[in-house]
Amino acid sequence: MTTTALVESPAQLLNVLEWAHAQGTDDLCITVLAPRQEQSRQQLHRMSELAGAVGHRLDWQEPRASRSAGLASVRALSGQLRATDQLVLGDPFSGLMQLVLGLSRIQQLVVVDDGSATLEFVERLESGGDLVRWHRAGRSRPLAALARRRLTARPGRSVQLFTAMPVESSAVTVVRNSFGWSRRRYPAPVLLETTDLVGTSLVETGVVELDRYLRGVELLAGRHGVSRYLAHRRESAAKLSRIEALGLDIVRPDLPLELWVRRSPIGRTVLSFPSTVVHTLPVVLRGLGVSVSCCDIDNDWFTHQASPHSQRFLTTVTRTARLTYGLSSVAAA
Repeated sequence: MTTTALVESPAQLLNVLEWAHAQGTDDLCITVLAPRQEQSRQQLHRMSELAGAVGHRLDWQEPRASRSAGLASVRALSGQLRATDQLVLGDPFSGLMQLVLGLSRIQQLVVVDDGSATLEFVERLESGGDLVRWHRAGRSRPLAALARRRLTARPGRSVQLFTAMPVESSAVTVVRNSFGWSRRRYPAPVLLETTDLVGTSLVETGVVELDRYLRGVELLAGRHGVSRYLAHRRESAAKLSRIEALGLDIVRPDLPLELWVRRSPIGRTVLSFPSTVVHTLPVVLRGLGVSVSCCDIDNDWFTHQASPHSQRFLTTVTRTARLTYGLSSVAAA
C-alpha cells in the first residue's frame, strides 16, 4: 500500500511518525507544506531530519511563498495522490489540506493529532458542522463543509483518527497515540528540581489580552517558583522579551515539546495554560515522576474579539485533562 502524509507543523510531523511507528510502517512519503513562521520552519527542518533518519521520504513544498508556488504545489500533490492508496492528514482545518482533500478520490484516510483542535474536529464531525478553527467560529467556507463530508466514514471509505486526546466518535475509527516512538527512542530524560511554565500563543491569536497574560505569568512565577518559560513556537519576540524581564529564563525548544521533554532536561513540576500539552505531557512523561498542572484563565483575560465559543473551548481543554489524568489546578490570577 502506498501512503502519503501531508503536514504543516512540527507537531503534525511528530504525530505522523508516531502513527507510522504504531502501524509498523517505515517507508512513508511525507510532504511538508511549509508555513511562513520562522520558528515553525526551524522545528520542521529538525523533525524532517529525524523522519529521514528512520527511513521516511520527505518532500518540502513552499505553497505559501507566492500564488504561483501554491498552484504548483497543488498540481504536484494532485499527481502524487493519483498513485496513493492512503492519505494521512495533519490538519483537517487547513484550507490547503481541505483543497487537496477535495481534489483527491482516496478512500482510506487518516487524521493525526493537531493538538487540542482534535476535540473540535470530533465535535464538528458529530454535529455536522463545517471544519473551521475554534477561534474563527462562524467563518464558514465551502471547502470546510466538503472536508467534513469527506472525513466522515461511510461504506467504501475508511477514516481513522490517531490521537492522544480523550475522544470517542461514531464518525471515525479512533486509535490511541501513546507516543510509543518518542518514549522508546528517548527513554531517560534528565529531571531538574525546578518548576517550568509552558507558554501559549493565545495572545498571538487574539484570544487573551497581553497585559493580563503577563500578569498571570508573573504571579505564577512568584507563587510556584517558576524558573524557566518554555516558549510556544508562535510566541512573539517582543512578548518573550517582557517575560524575560520578569526574571524567567526563556527556552525556545527546537522540537515539539512532547519530543523535546524526552531529549532535554525538564523540571519535576510543569505548569501549563490551556493547551494541547495538558493532554499530551501526562502521556509522554508517564512514570517519570513529573507533575503536570493546569493554570486557569479568568474571564477578564479574554479580548473583546474572543468569542464565547473560544472561552468554552479552552474550558473544555482543561476540564477534560483534569478528568482524564487527574491533573491539579493552579490559579494565575
